[in-house]
Amino acid sequence: MSRLSRANIKGRESIFTGAGSELYRGDIHAICPPSLEECVALMEDCCEEVWHSALLDDRLQPVAQAYEAEALLYSGCRDLHRMNKVLQVKRLFLLLREDTVHQYKTQLADEVEPPINELIELAEQGLKALQKKEAVLKTKADTMQSRTTRHTAPNAPAAQKLEARRLQQLTRQREALELEIEALEAELTASRPFTRYIGLISSLGLYDQKLAIHIRSFAAKITLERPF
Repeated sequence: MSRLSRANIKGRESIFTGAGSELYRGDIHAICPPSLEECVALMEDCCEEVWHSALLDDRLQPVAQAYEAEALLYSGCRDLHRMNKVLQVKRLFLLLREDTVHQYKTQLADEVEPPINELIELAEQGLKALQKKEAVLKTKADTMQSRTTRHTAPNAPAAQKLEARRLQQLTRQREALELEIEALEAELTASRPFTRYIGLISSLGLYDQKLAIHIRSFAAKITLERPF
């Protein structure tokens, strides 16, 4: 028996790279290269030529061998067009049983739930600490505000009292100066020339209170020293 007659025609290989692997062959070679399509076309032509040549032979054994060879080659290359379309599809749908999905959901929940609960506890602790800090700061602010109001309330009347005293002193000084000026004017009534000079200075815009006081004091001195 020939080698082709003993050939074991196996089923089509999986579109995945290995058993249990998630790597899809279409991700690596999404489109069949032109050389592969040409090779498949040549293989189909060879199958037809072998089949026709076997039919021309009168013996039965070559016909059977040719038929086996043609079947082997055809089974290996006939699925190219379908596989090409399958590899061009970008979406991949997998059918899973409900218990498998439930199992993976449970496993994922068991893995994710403890860290999430830990993060929630940490967040609650941080929130409580911030609330305590806020309460302490509010208490300090209220205490400082009450202290400032206590300090400013007595100081306000004291400042007003000091301002009133200063105004009283200035008023007294002004009254004393006015009395002195009136006394000097009364003393200088006898010294008319100097009074005339003061009026002249005032008319010229050169009047100064200090200058007038000096003039009047000088006039009073002359009046006192004048012989009667």
